[in-house]
Amino acid sequence: MKPLENEQKNAICRLMLSAGETVLEARQVEADAGAIREKPGDANFVTVYDVRVQTQLIEGLRGLFPDAVFLAEEDHCGSGVPQTGDCFVIDPIDGTTNFIHDMQCSAVSVALFRDASPLFGAVLDPYRGELFTAEAGKGAFLNGAPIRVSQRDLPHALASFGTSPYDRDRLGDVSFAAAKRIFMRTADIRRSGSAAIDICCVACGRTDLFFEFVLSPWDFAAGGLILTEAGGMITDFTGAQARPGAKSSVLCSNALLHKAALEIINEA
Repeated sequence: MKPLENEQKNAICRLMLSAGETVLEARQVEADAGAIREKPGDANFVTVYDVRVQTQLIEGLRGLFPDAVFLAEEDHCGSGVPQTGDCFVIDPIDGTTNFIHDMQCSAVSVALFRDASPLFGAVLDPYRGELFTAEAGKGAFLNGAPIRVSQRDLPHALASFGTSPYDRDRLGDVSFAAAKRIFMRTADIRRSGSAAIDICCVACGRTDLFFEFVLSPWDFAAGGLILTEAGGMITDFTGAQARPGAKSSVLCSNALLHKAALEIINEA
């Protein structure tokens, strides 16, 4: 797999930072009746800023990679990660409900796949000014400094989880039941509302595991590479590799407690 040139990586990061500026420009999104529309599923929203950031990213990335295809959340460009060529998997604003409520916990997420393998990932938290990046085989970084997962065991772990809110009728009870089981066997549990940020928190050792019963590929594509390059693990709930081009259950961990966490999540 041909590696990226340094200038290509730097250009992607510049596009990410510019997209983050667009996110930070938003003011009183919830009060603007024309800024929000609902998508299929429970509490599933898109704002004009999601669309604006996605358009901004795709236009910029097409200028750098004219032959690339795109798998993106808004308008669902593309139909999966192809087996050959370059494919960008984009979540323009991960944590849209947070964004609408001005919780200031949302992220811009971009992953580049080459010949169906992850090559580069970047997740930007514009509110904290944190840019997580990773390139296959070259480690993971936060604002240019190397990061690694923690070495905590399960009783000392800080866990996080997602509620799969768009499928709450089907997954609400099982999500919270699993969260309680994890909570009872770890130090504590958190819920941020942004899977991309949660996965990066595992990657840099702030937390030790994250799980959600269903995520879309743009939710975990970039974060998954950042996590594995930081020494962690990401699988579905069967323990198999989470497929980047399709919806999947997702468990992320520091690797040491992955097996134990899988067993707890899958308890009847």
